[in-house]
This record gives sequence, C-alpha cells and structure tokens, in this order.
Amino acid sequence: MEELYNKLKDMFASSMKVVAFSGAGISSESGISTFRGAGGLWSKYDPLVYANINYFMKDSSYYWNFFKNERYPVIKKAKPNAAHNALATLEKQGKIYRVITQNIDGLHQMAGSSNVIELHGTTRKINCLSCNKIFSMDEVYKKLEHELPPRCSCGGNLKPDTVLFGESLPQHALDQATLAANLCDMFLVLGSSLVVYPAAQLPIIAKENGAKLVIINIDPTPMDDVADLVFHESASKVLIKVISK
Repeated sequence: MEELYNKLKDMFASSMKVVAFSGAGISSESGISTFRGAGGLWSKYDPLVYANINYFMKDSSYYWNFFKNERYPVIKKAKPNAAHNALATLEKQGKIYRVITQNIDGLHQMAGSSNVIELHGTTRKINCLSCNKIFSMDEVYKKLEHELPPRCSCGGNLKPDTVLFGESLPQHALDQATLAANLCDMFLVLGSSLVVYPAAQLPIIAKENGAKLVIINIDPTPMDDVADLVFHESASKVLIKVISK
C-alpha cells in the first residue's frame, strides 16, 4: 500500500494542473448523509416528491420540511474534514487547479479552497423566484419556524440554489468543469461513484486528453479499470498521506 501512496505523491510532484472532483463520499466523512445507496436519504424520502422541480413548483412544502428536518441541522453542524483541508493546502501549494464538486454543502470553501465549481449548486444560498432576492439558509430556517413554505417579503416563492430532479446542471458550471477537465494533467476523483451523468463524463474527458486519472472511493466505480491509480479507501486517509512529508 505504501508503494501506491508513493506513486500518488510522485504524480502530484510531476503534475502542474490537478483537478479534484468530489462526490458525496467526501462529505460523508463530515457527517453528511449520502443520498443514494443503503441508508441514503432517498431510501427514506422519495426524491420525485421531495426533490423534484415539478413537484416543488406545485407544492414546495415537502422540500422545505425535508430541508428543515434533514438538511439544515446536518449541514449547519458539519465542518470540513481532513480531505477538504488537504485540498485547500494543495491549492495553496499551487497543485490543485480546480475543485469540481457534486456536493451542495459548501465545505470546500469553508476549508479554504477558492477555485470551486459547484455542479449542483449550493444549499447555502436560496433565491426568490419573483424578485431574485438572495437569502442565506439561516434566514430561511428562521422563516420556517412560522411559515411553510417560506416566502420572500415580496410574496414570492423561495427556491434553494441547488439542482433538483428534472433540472439541468447550470450550463456555466458545466462549461467551466468541462474546460478544466480538458486542461488538467491529472484528474483526482474523491468519493464519487461516477454513475451520475453528465458529471461522470468529466474523468473520461480528462483521460482522453492525456491526463492521469486517480480514483479514491470506498467502493469500486465503473471507471476503475481505466484509472492509473485506484484507492478503495477514504479520501481523508489517502490525502493525509499525500501532504505528509
């Protein structure tokens, strides 16, 4: 195993533009439940009701109940873990070129990463669909104590700045991520099962353009066979090894 860690260190040493691509697995180390798989949130809540844009526009109270009881308390409590902190350190060292994340919790920014592309948006920002006023999740949580669904002072409906089922990824974020995948010389997957498209296309784009592909995920992924290095371990455990002397 030590040989694999040394290979990864050598890859970092020889790379100039590393793109880190993070999924739910990195956030789970901070206590944020994953959505899919055994014990995931979608095993308890039907996503086509609680996180579907069409249902949301008809009756958003289901989503806001889910936000109030499941998402806000967990995300409010969560702190960046060793993997988030390691990525921020590697960015400061000039190694990490971009962080592309499927996560909506803002933990990369809390850790100090500045070049973050949020493919699925963020739950920390909520927009009024009528006047475009922006609220923090703390402000909306306070509204939920006496108002369901919460509304803007203009009377407009509020929506989280996240991609719900039935919505496309923000084109600007997808374009940025695609460009980063094309330009990088190393693509580092952290805690993603690589089954959700179009995001899962990004490591393929990077590999086709000559980048080294490293996958760090507890479970096997469909792209393990084409990766240059694969670690079936936690992102924190591996990245701590990378930044250690």
